[in-house]
Amino acid sequence: MRHSLKRQHGVALMIVLMIVALVSVLATEMGTRLQLQIQRTANIKDNNQAYWYGVGAEAFARKSIQTLIEETGDKISLSQPWAQPIAYPLENGGLEAELKDLQACFNLNAILQGESTSTGSNSDSDITEAMAAFHTMLLALEVDGIDDYTADTVRDSLADWIDSDDNMRPYGAEDSEYESKEFPYLAANGVMASKSELRIVNGVSANWLNEVMPLVCVIPGVETMAINVNTIEEDNAALLAGLTGLDITQAKGVISSRPTDGWDDTDDFLNETTIAALDLSDTRKDWFKVTSEYFILHTKTRYNKATFKLSTVFHAEEGAGVSIVKREFGGIK
Repeated sequence: MRHSLKRQHGVALMIVLMIVALVSVLATEMGTRLQLQIQRTANIKDNNQAYWYGVGAEAFARKSIQTLIEETGDKISLSQPWAQPIAYPLENGGLEAELKDLQACFNLNAILQGESTSTGSNSDSDITEAMAAFHTMLLALEVDGIDDYTADTVRDSLADWIDSDDNMRPYGAEDSEYESKEFPYLAANGVMASKSELRIVNGVSANWLNEVMPLVCVIPGVETMAINVNTIEEDNAALLAGLTGLDITQAKGVISSRPTDGWDDTDDFLNETTIAALDLSDTRKDWFKVTSEYFILHTKTRYNKATFKLSTVFHAEEGAGVSIVKREFGGIK
């Protein structure tokens, strides 16, 4: 009887120990989950705060552009306050913002614009003035890997990518070319939504793509060329060289000699000795402006350990206000 009682005490002790162990495991698991939940909540809070910092910068830029158009809309240049990048410290974080003119770059969707020069019996072998300018711009970069054949290939392939038919240009590419790749896809046969699409166009190489990207852009819904000569930076002189036919040295010279506040009107630019000597076609002359309607804001914000990147495209039109036409989260600069 005494032996039986000791056995019961032993079983009871084992049960108690098992319960204690189970409770300890549950408590540890609950504590771990609670910590994860707390961290998750903190991350959401930090990300939301970083997001709202970005939205605040966007709202400020929109107001600044509106003021710019109202006060100096007849001439927009890099000497104005909007062109200066901002680095602003904030509580537990910071904000960096840079407003860029989207009319100081080659609009890829305008590649088919301008008069055509026939190079054969097939109309799809014709080269538009914008195609010729794009070709010249690529060569003006003087980058290893971009020779005349590469420039021909990228020029024609870009035109084939954007035009609506399936007829292939002499150096171009249509569906048959893209379908033969290891990871096949089709040509867009329509305008680009982002300049990042350029990387999958036939002939484009990652070895030199980063050199070209600062010169090009995509303006949503716009298929015409309009370049503000007051906002082209000297580092992007290849753009001016392509649009005019100048060599890179001449293009840099024109930009460096530009008046501090920019040319007052397009005629002032076209009457520059170097430019006037080119005898540009009317189409090319119409490409040049001293005002801008499209801007892009690149924003990067930090809050604690959270970061947020936003690229916003604005359309500013005198008398119609400033509208947001596109947002990219973590977009390409």
